Amino acid sequence: MKKYINYLIILAVFLAAGCAARTAPADEGQAFAAADSITSLRQVITSDSSTVRTIMWQADDALPNPVAEVRNAEGEITQVPAQSKELTTGSRKVYVYTATLNGLTPEANYEYRAGYEGSRTDWHQLNTPGSDDDFKALIFPDSQSSDYSGWENLAQTACNNNKDAALFINMGDLVDNGYDLSQWNAWFNAVTPMMENIPFAPVMGNHETYTLEWQVGAPTPYLTFFNLPGGGSDLQEGYYSFDYGDVHFTVLNSQTDELAKFNPNLMAEQLEWLRSDLASTQSKWKIVLMHKDVLRYAFTDRPNNFDPATLQFNQWAEQLMPVFDEFNVDAVLTAHLHTYRRRVPLKNFKPDASGTTYILTGVAGSVRYANLWQRNPADAALAPQPEDANYLTLEKTANSLTFKAFLPNGTEFDSVTITKEGA
Repeated sequence: MKKYINYLIILAVFLAAGCAARTAPADEGQAFAAADSITSLRQVITSDSSTVRTIMWQADDALPNPVAEVRNAEGEITQVPAQSKELTTGSRKVYVYTATLNGLTPEANYEYRAGYEGSRTDWHQLNTPGSDDDFKALIFPDSQSSDYSGWENLAQTACNNNKDAALFINMGDLVDNGYDLSQWNAWFNAVTPMMENIPFAPVMGNHETYTLEWQVGAPTPYLTFFNLPGGGSDLQEGYYSFDYGDVHFTVLNSQTDELAKFNPNLMAEQLEWLRSDLASTQSKWKIVLMHKDVLRYAFTDRPNNFDPATLQFNQWAEQLMPVFDEFNVDAVLTAHLHTYRRRVPLKNFKPDASGTTYILTGVAGSVRYANLWQRNPADAALAPQPEDANYLTLEKTANSLTFKAFLPNGTEFDSVTITKEGA
């Protein structure tokens, strides 16, 4: 129940509008010109979404006096100066702006906008969760594409079908080439206006490390476009964690092979951080997000060096799964293989009803590996074959987490619920 009865009408508009909403411009004081130079306005997840939110945007040119403004239910406006970074890949350059809104009140409704000297965007919604609120999240697998129109249709359909979504997640390989600004523009366009009105939590994939020459490089564009909570070194190693209500999300960087030349100790450092992160959280629920999967799959059309009827785990699994078991992680979501597979709960590297639920989330872009993988003995559910794109929802209640998987037309094809009583 919200505290401000005088603002019930505003609240009703927010709740009805959901992730697809745009608010009308409203200025009680100075009249501003439209901020036409601003593109890809977005909310980015922070470690505590109930009190802090990061606002980011881009421009082709340097903007004078860039700011973000947040307005509370009483109409009070707080202005926060934005910091800028130049990002150049090939012959293209873009300016990326970041403003961090601190001191927000939990379980409250705000509006925010961005701007620069004499210009402002429209107002957009910004809602903060309570400590144990029920909520819904949208989850998208790999969106890398040769043509991003399919990804756009999927993202917009998912948003329109889930207007009550509180945040959204993309499970890595957001784009096919991490240094191609035209692909990033297509990705951002596909998730507008969703990203303007609910926070985004990204996961780094291997394609975020590819340069324009298709060589492995530092994931500089990805880390510039998304100013994430600290989890690694001062250079941000691409792993971090955040809380949304009483769910603790741990986001891992599975690109240790690609990034070995930049940090050969990335795996060891991340494992140490992971144990500390899971040990320190007091949240009721724990979910891990990582791009690469933990299981090995046999190919359907070529010789294999292992028995497809036997569970086979990769290097990541051998080091990470014992930690997930130790700290009773509820669910681990992965991507990378472009196929949807929900597994039986696993513990100690074997099926166990008391173990962790592992979901390989599928594919959301145009790059498909139709009929590439054989079934695995751990697979409890697959997408309809041959596979189309898909998305997922996470619905959190006091005593349950429910994951549902949907085809592009909104047809549900899989669902699993994890229950837990008490704290």
